Order: sequence, then structure tokens, then C-alpha cells
Amino acid sequence: MINVLSTGRRLATEPHPDHSSEELWLTEVSLLSATGWQLKPEGLCKDDVCIPVAPERREKLVDGDAVNASGLWRELERPVLFDAERTTWMLGEAASDRSRQLESLEAPNFTLPDIDGNLHRLSDFRGHKVLLATWASW
Repeated sequence: MINVLSTGRRLATEPHPDHSSEELWLTEVSLLSATGWQLKPEGLCKDDVCIPVAPERREKLVDGDAVNASGLWRELERPVLFDAERTTWMLGEAASDRSRQLESLEAPNFTLPDIDGNLHRLSDFRGHKVLLATWASW
């Protein structure tokens, strides 16, 4: 079982059984669930954006029903992080996407539990003043 964290989504899934753990190979269903990207005849697509998969790159990114999610992320010039055991993967946002968000001064939506375990989304408080207090041990 591995954990995939991507653009606000978290997915616990089994890696594709036919591939090593050096790269993050997912089934098409797991890729769509974790990232919103899917394999189509025209290439790897998310919404209206498609990246054609040239024959020379196809072997690195697609193998039957398996898609190399970490390879796709690198093709998109987005950061890929993983722990030493490769059981948790983080597929980050592109710097250009983060830059646009910072320029808009709009905080990204996220969900956190309160002290009683009830989940709250930042978007639930749109139009209200919100104070976020954070703490880190380092």
C-alpha cells in the first residue's frame, strides 16, 4: 500500500503490480483518482489539456493499463518527492501555478479537523475573516 498526495487529493492505493518501486506506476483508475489526469487516445489528459505521448517516450510513461505518474509529473516540470521506502509520494504543483495563486492573494482551499475531529474546509468560511494559527516543532 502506498500513499499518493497530489493537489489537495490523497489516495491510498496499491502500486501497479508489474512495475518496480523506483517510479510511481499507477493503474489508469488510480491515476485519475489521485491526480485528475487520465490516459486517452490523444495522450495523457486533464480537463482540456492533453500531452501527446510520443512513441519514444511512451515506454517511459505508459505500459498497458499502467501509467508512470512520477514520470508524467517530471514531464510537466512539477516536483516529485517520496520517502526512503517509496511508500508515500508527493506530486507537487508547478511553480507557475503557485505564482498565479500568490498573485491572486486567494488562499488555496484545504480541509482540517478541529479538536473534536470535525472536518472544516477553508471555503466554508468564504466572506468571513479567518485567523489561522500554525505551529511547527522544528
